Amino acid sequence: MFSSARRKLVALGGATLAPLLVAGMLAAPTTAVAAPDSGVGAQAISKRVIGYFAQWTVYQRNYHVKNIRTSGSAAKLTHINYAFGNVSGGKCVLGDVEADTSKFYDAASSVDGTTDSWDAGALRGNFNQLRKLKKLYPNLKVLFSFGGWTWSGGFAQAAQNATAFADSCYKLVEDPRWADVFDGIDIDWEYPNACGLSCDTSGFTSFKTLMGALRSRFGTNNLVTAAITADGTTNGKIDKADYAGAAQYVNWYNPMSYDYFGGFNPQGPTAPHSPLTTYTGIPTAGFYTDAAIQKLKSKGIPSDKLLLGLGFYGRGWTGVSQATPGGTATGAAPGTYEAGIEDYKVIKGKCPSTGTVAGTAYAKCGNQWWSYDTPSTIGGKITYAKNQNLGGVFFWELSGDTTNGELITAVKNNVG
Repeated sequence: MFSSARRKLVALGGATLAPLLVAGMLAAPTTAVAAPDSGVGAQAISKRVIGYFAQWTVYQRNYHVKNIRTSGSAAKLTHINYAFGNVSGGKCVLGDVEADTSKFYDAASSVDGTTDSWDAGALRGNFNQLRKLKKLYPNLKVLFSFGGWTWSGGFAQAAQNATAFADSCYKLVEDPRWADVFDGIDIDWEYPNACGLSCDTSGFTSFKTLMGALRSRFGTNNLVTAAITADGTTNGKIDKADYAGAAQYVNWYNPMSYDYFGGFNPQGPTAPHSPLTTYTGIPTAGFYTDAAIQKLKSKGIPSDKLLLGLGFYGRGWTGVSQATPGGTATGAAPGTYEAGIEDYKVIKGKCPSTGTVAGTAYAKCGNQWWSYDTPSTIGGKITYAKNQNLGGVFFWELSGDTTNGELITAVKNNVG
């Protein structure tokens, strides 16, 4: 099992970021394939609240599918993105067989209070727990997300034979042993024809080709979505791939509007990792949510196919003397699982907010400086999403919230 530090895969919104120790103008595409749950206009924001569940949280973090229920989150979600499946050898493959399908849950740890079966062929693990969760919340949908920061290197090979790749993904997601668990597929390719953990040179059209093959294979009754870059810079990652051309094939995009700035640049300057707007002194022009949203919309992508991204965690530095953004630092602040990052449930008490900038909160405590979203800033961001007629809200990831779901409650209360 990879450590959470290496597998965090946090969907990096920036352009050129060091690997974490643990993220031309086109005409509007015509909709060639009808897609379910597309959402319409200003009311679309109320339709989708999507949370990532990371499979590895069942280990060190001790966060399980049951916690989605006990925190009250299950009743507030419309969709769960299960992260991650791997992409290897041109195929979709399971990322962690133990966590996915094998881990045993007794009655006390199970979603519904019943013990897993040890019978031959019986499904266990997260997949079985998600099955039980869906029975309790029949309107809840689950998508199987593939890739992420660590596992995106396989997409270039996959795109070379997109039809074969799509077929492998369909057969895995719709495997008879767990076909009832999943309602579609989510692709998290970081990043097509650009650099993430490694650099991809598959070409401008590779993403469109791959998403088109997935829609063709999964049909119109399954969801097909993608987490995409939120790099709003000129000639940045959004310009490197045909996101507009691929939009006809997806139900929605999740622009990963977080991790713009952080301790991966150890000397700073300090800056909010998920700024909604620009501000005086922002280290990189175009590294903020609104820049990405406007850029994607300008390429012809319908606003209701774009969701607002939130991080349920903070990023921080140490060796900081300046309380306001823009200070120098000596390195990433210490964190529970990796340097420079901390769950909201920890950071809210460890380093309470001392100010806001660009629609998000920041905090100075001792020589540490952190930025993160709070219930209040989430409210402001969702107001923005409504004003932009966006199609919903998504966040990384469920285990970062408090045990009583403080952040997702703020999300739900604001989306209506």
